[in-house]
Amino acid sequence: MKYLSSILLLAIPALAAPSPTITERQDAGCGIASGFSYQTDAKLPDPFTSTNGTKITTKAQWPCRAEEISQLFQKYELGTLPPKPSSVTATYSAGSIKVTVSDGGKSITFSAKITTPSSGKAPYPAIIGIGGVSIPSQAGVASITFDNDGMAAQASKSSHGTGLFFNLYGSSATAGATTAWAWGVSRLIDALEMTPTANIDTTKLGVSGCSRNGKGAFIAGALEPRIALTIPQESGSGGAACWRISDAQKAAGKNIQTAGEIVGENAWFSPNFNAYSTKTSDLPVDHHMLAGLIVPRGLFVIENDIDWLGPVSTTGCQQVGQMIYKAMGVPENFGFSLVGGHSHCAFPSAQASDLSAAVSKFLLGGTGSATEVSKSSVTVDPTTYIDWTAPVLT
Repeated sequence: MKYLSSILLLAIPALAAPSPTITERQDAGCGIASGFSYQTDAKLPDPFTSTNGTKITTKAQWPCRAEEISQLFQKYELGTLPPKPSSVTATYSAGSIKVTVSDGGKSITFSAKITTPSSGKAPYPAIIGIGGVSIPSQAGVASITFDNDGMAAQASKSSHGTGLFFNLYGSSATAGATTAWAWGVSRLIDALEMTPTANIDTTKLGVSGCSRNGKGAFIAGALEPRIALTIPQESGSGGAACWRISDAQKAAGKNIQTAGEIVGENAWFSPNFNAYSTKTSDLPVDHHMLAGLIVPRGLFVIENDIDWLGPVSTTGCQQVGQMIYKAMGVPENFGFSLVGGHSHCAFPSAQASDLSAAVSKFLLGGTGSATEVSKSSVTVDPTTYIDWTAPVLT
């Protein structure tokens, strides 16, 4: 990856305010370098080189670089994530939380269902399910069902601009559906923070979803720093797979979903992304860098050996993402598990112990370090896809 240097940084809008105990994002003085441009590169972009050409050598530099990466994703692929709105109010009753959001003279209201566990102690950790949860329920952990379709529709390519998010911000808002879902998850967390009667511990929240909703779970975890554990399941292209590796696999004759196909299928990504869908080598980001937006928080990526999902692409992409966790000195906070031989979104027993270990550590307060996972039924050499070396950050 080759950046054209500039030393001037632009100020950027703040994201939703992070929890004081989960804060890895940084705003002040961070942003895309003025005059930034990107030279086409078929290799995966270097997460350790800022847009002004500065090499990241310390952990203290990473939060600013992560904010820059977030801005690049929003500019080229995801669309703009609005900051926290002017008003969020909430009420809780009988397992349902009702959230009202007002901004710019408009208001929307949505609800989420909360199911508390039969074991454990309140306030409970919880997993927010994007459209539901298809991983096994975990003892002592509540589940929260988030209606992502109501927030931003995903029925077809023409769905862009439809849903509560766009009722508030206008049908011409650049955010793709997955970004709108992430915004909605943030507002749900705002609401949970102000309703203690819901009995949810907002410092121990996970997010999960499968397939198209798995893409949303990955992006929600990347854009919302209050998520302690991100568990995308079989998210494939637009989630755990890297655009560039998927393109290479397609060229090799594999039946794999690529960016060019995904933008014709649905409105998951910003209209801004359409111009790059058939030339992903022009993008200054790729999906290994989603891990860089989540580090050092927990990330457990679940995949399946199905061609359309891109097992080589998801494996190679997340192996490179794991390099970021290792560079940051927290390899135990990253897990990737690809197990085949089962239907799409069916959870195999072979992944159960690794999932439980991640949930125990990040949501139940466990102290075990046996959550560093890198398992796949396919063999990939990740150095095939990069021309940079991950540093050991001091």
